[in-house]
Amino acid sequence: MNKKIEAYGVDAIDRPKIKATRSLDLSGIYGQQIVKSETKLALRTHRKTFEKLADM
Repeated sequence: MNKKIEAYGVDAIDRPKIKATRSLDLSGIYGQQIVKSETKLALRTHRKTFEKLADM
């Protein structure tokens, strides 16, 4: 990707990697709610992609 950016005359710089500072506990009732809501969001956002994959 750096070569693509540099083709437009923009200097590419290295960004520092950001590490997670917290851990997310997905066990229990609250974890199930998080997984369920994120799954619904992904299915709603990428609905057409999942439909095409289902037809394969």
